[in-house]
Amino acid sequence: MKNLWKPSGLQFYSFLLSMPIIDIVLNYILFDERIFHDIRIWIYSFPLIFLLGMGSWKGHVFITNWLKHKYPELRQTRIRIMLLILLIVPFMSFSVLCILFLYYKMRILGYTIGKNDIMEGLLVGFCVNLIFETLFEGDHVLQKYKESIEEKNMLQELALQQEFNTLKSQVNPHFLFNCFNSLSSLITEDKQKAEVFLNELSKVYRYLLKNNEDGLSAVESEIKFVESYYKLLQTRHGEALKLNMSIDKRYESYLLPSMSLQLLIENVVKHNVLSKNIPLTIDIFTTEGSKLIVNNNVQPRVLKGHSHRVGLDNIRAKYNLLGQQGFQVISNEKNFTVVLPLIWNNASENKKIINKINKTA
Repeated sequence: MKNLWKPSGLQFYSFLLSMPIIDIVLNYILFDERIFHDIRIWIYSFPLIFLLGMGSWKGHVFITNWLKHKYPELRQTRIRIMLLILLIVPFMSFSVLCILFLYYKMRILGYTIGKNDIMEGLLVGFCVNLIFETLFEGDHVLQKYKESIEEKNMLQELALQQEFNTLKSQVNPHFLFNCFNSLSSLITEDKQKAEVFLNELSKVYRYLLKNNEDGLSAVESEIKFVESYYKLLQTRHGEALKLNMSIDKRYESYLLPSMSLQLLIENVVKHNVLSKNIPLTIDIFTTEGSKLIVNNNVQPRVLKGHSHRVGLDNIRAKYNLLGQQGFQVISNEKNFTVVLPLIWNNASENKKIINKINKTA
């Protein structure tokens, strides 16, 4: 359990700054003009009231900390303030009265109670407590508000991590399922090609498992993976599929969601006719403004297979989760184009993004 007697830093420094002023005011109430010419007040009364004030302050610290411990939440602010008023005001009054009657009963430095001393002492105590208890309560509310914001952000981040991990988990089985379909067809059509395809698939899938563990990949890594993936497609489709790539080297270290290019190429192959006479051509290139463009000529299939919408929706969802704007799909009768915004591989910013999406939920 928290030590309720232990003051916070704000409580401690507030006491050190305010108590000398309170000491002077109370001594003035007790002795009036004598404080300006009676050295004994400075020698004896000032240290005594400081010690008595310290005892009163410790009591205030205990009450304040107990209320914060008992009713810590923002929604409990009203009841905490009500109880603070009900407890602190009587305690403050009792502390001031104790000092006055102690001086009176013990005749310290010849003190006698004046008719206004009690009211003035209570007024000083009330004003001091009003100022500092308001400060302490405001500090507590601010800290709780910050904690609630941090907790909300943490929950949102965990939700994003879960969504991102879900998106990543969709890709591997989907990719493997499609590859096995292709392999099954090749076994029937050409066993030698099927063997080549299987060898390439093992290499590609090892690479895929390694790189898809991270939410983001460098452009250079994605391009290398696409080159390997293209070999698989060539085994299956031969000259019916062409891939042209032109990547500016300055963008090779930039980032994009892992598997994006593979998903787009897979999407193109799935929805278009592949013919040796009219090859399906895919162009991948970078442009100014940190953009990676994937473009293909449109040769729509007459009979369209059922789409699970893993490709484009998956990539769009990843960009949304990352808070990255600029993902576009542009389509007309002749061309289908996807614009992928590249993420600058800044060390600090990249670390935040990777931490955001690479933790397990």
